[in-house]
Amino acid sequence: MSAYNYEEQEKIDWLKAWWAANGTAVLFFIAIFAATVAGSRLWNHYQGEQARQAADLYTVLQQHVERGSELVKITDAAHLLTEGFPDSGYAVRAALIVARAAVQAGNDQVARDMLQWALDHAKEPEIKDLTRLRLASVLVDEGKYDQALKLLDGQHGASFTGLYADLRGDALAATGKIDEARAAYQKALESLSSQSAYSNIVQMKRSVLRDQQQ
Repeated sequence: MSAYNYEEQEKIDWLKAWWAANGTAVLFFIAIFAATVAGSRLWNHYQGEQARQAADLYTVLQQHVERGSELVKITDAAHLLTEGFPDSGYAVRAALIVARAAVQAGNDQVARDMLQWALDHAKEPEIKDLTRLRLASVLVDEGKYDQALKLLDGQHGASFTGLYADLRGDALAATGKIDEARAAYQKALESLSSQSAYSNIVQMKRSVLRDQQQ
């Protein structure tokens, strides 16, 4: 046997021995890798399907609102999202849509329930701040001022400072805490644009309280 053939045979024998010792482990890791890749693709496909279904249901909900459907139909359409796809961003937005429709229909109970659900499930800070503000507004309308103030005293983004302070002023004024209400309105005015119509409304509310004290 030539030196070349001898060296080749040695390599072959070494590879056979290595495979005998490690082949099973190699096949095992290859199988795991293949399963991981396949599982990742399946999971991504599943998530994509979930997102598409949630988007389709949200479109149906919007169509109900645009057609002026009854509250029960809007609520039923939203429940398909809140029950079937609670972790999707569409579900929280659906709950907000129902809450707004419920307020317009004079059903504070449904509005409060949907806003509380949205507050519990919202992940985006801005949506959470908006939901807390709307829930506090419903509570003020119901005369539940202490509950509303508790919500409004929570942390929130700077862009909501004026709105929170204004509603806080409404709740305080309704409970006869005039000085605290005026201070809240003043804080709202300092946070809102002086050129906005909303700022003018807050200024009028503050002026009314000032006149009441004279």
